[in-house]
Amino acid sequence: MTENVVEKDYLEEDTQHGRFLTFALEEEVFGIEIKYVTEIIGVQSITKVPEVPPHIKGIINLRGKIIPVIDVRLQFGKEPVDYNDRTCIIVIDIDSVSVGLIVDSVDEVITIEDEEISAPPSSKSGFENRFIKGIGKSGGKVQLLLDCASLLKSDEMEIANDLLE
Repeated sequence: MTENVVEKDYLEEDTQHGRFLTFALEEEVFGIEIKYVTEIIGVQSITKVPEVPPHIKGIINLRGKIIPVIDVRLQFGKEPVDYNDRTCIIVIDIDSVSVGLIVDSVDEVITIEDEEISAPPSSKSGFENRFIKGIGKSGGKVQLLLDCASLLKSDEMEIANDLLE
């Protein structure tokens, strides 16, 4: 019986490989591995928390669970914009840490084969890539694939997680 459980977990995990939820910030398209996404919600009331970096917008109560919310646009150095009906919060979970990512809009779930993913340019080129895991090519488009683990290990997210303890 144990073998079946292990085999089932392996098969479920395997079906997620290469699948990404894409979202937009201005004209750029980003992707997050679907295995980290728990849900997509509309923007809701965010409780501001004092003395945190500007891109950490605060915390929300999601069905009794308090999670920090960051504005990805601000974290990536883009100009702030007013939220609208297309603005979403992508709730991700890595190692039992949940965080909401505010994005301009969610596009679709796509599959990108491993051979269609390139490494990001080296830091020697001046391209800031600490949150970019790779560059995916799908359907004639390019997607910047986020490294969710790096996003949650940033100093700012450690501050946000400290708020929840």
